Amino acid sequence: MPANSCLLLSTAAAARRCPRGDLRLAFCRGCGFVWNAAFDAARTRYTGRYEETQGFSPVFRAFHQDLARRLIARRGLRRRRILEIGCGKGDFLALLCELGDNTGVGYDPAYAPSRGSDAGGRAVYVRAFLTPETPPPPADLVVCKMTLEHVPDVAAFVGMARAALGDRRDAAAFFMVPDAARILRDCAWEDVYHEHCSYFAAGPLTRLFRAAGFRVLRVGAEFDGQYLTIEAAPAARLRRPASPEDLPELTRAVASFPKRLAASRGRWRRRLAALSRAGRRVVLWGGGSKAVAFLALVDRPGAVAAAVDVNPYRQGSFLPGSALPIVAPGSLRRRPPDVVVVMNAVYRDEIAAALAGLGLNPRLLTLED
Repeated sequence: MPANSCLLLSTAAAARRCPRGDLRLAFCRGCGFVWNAAFDAARTRYTGRYEETQGFSPVFRAFHQDLARRLIARRGLRRRRILEIGCGKGDFLALLCELGDNTGVGYDPAYAPSRGSDAGGRAVYVRAFLTPETPPPPADLVVCKMTLEHVPDVAAFVGMARAALGDRRDAAAFFMVPDAARILRDCAWEDVYHEHCSYFAAGPLTRLFRAAGFRVLRVGAEFDGQYLTIEAAPAARLRRPASPEDLPELTRAVASFPKRLAASRGRWRRRLAALSRAGRRVVLWGGGSKAVAFLALVDRPGAVAAAVDVNPYRQGSFLPGSALPIVAPGSLRRRPPDVVVVMNAVYRDEIAAALAGLGLNPRLLTLED
């Protein structure tokens, strides 16, 4: 599979030449952790050309704002210090600082200074990885959203977050990751790609945090169950983590996953082949990681014409691997699609409204259809 699913590649030739990486999922029967046993960190790159943000979607912006308000209320985040590890373009850190009058520091090599908000001088950003060798700034809250899944040594990484909080019982950490239980249960293979080398369900994630010296305060689900969140505070003493309660369910889902994956891939290959034979113009809506994974696993060159994305920074570039062009929604007026395949069903209504606003009424399919 393409080793980097969110890199902006300016030509089709560069997209076809992108580095590839193997994907071989492994499962620990003792703790429930899932990982890519073939992950090669040397093939992944996180630079200013890594375009991960979903913030141009009204649905996602509303989710982000609501999540920030709830976290501020639960943790009493008023005039506190926040450290975000893997802050992306800084959207969430800026929200936490603005809504709670907090100050914050964000670390991410993919941060773009021209894009981020300093929240009225409350937020600063460092274009680098935060590593165990880097003394972390003191913080009342450590935030890490959609980053731990990119980390091969998860124990060291969570230990780094624990060290940043010291022993203050009023400090806390907030992490968010894709929910591996949903991926396995629903056979959501579009959420499996090379740079996601670590996968967590609730039990294994809880076990990891307890082993790192945290007491777990809350585990929850967000964004229509796609994301798993955990809030944890420094523990007074290290305790032996309990066995994950969801291990039997995960074991069953893992056992049946390959067969269900093969059936789903086969169904989509046949569907795209039939649409192509019928002369139907097909586009994907979503030009990020899900589209890259979908095309890598379905592998039907020529069956899809383009990927549509509302993020203007993605428009005009090409998807890694397939070299499919990423276009703006407005471009569909020139060549209307017959079928739009929605990469994330949570955006279906937003996409339908956007298409209606363009005067288009194609057939909409989600990956669950």
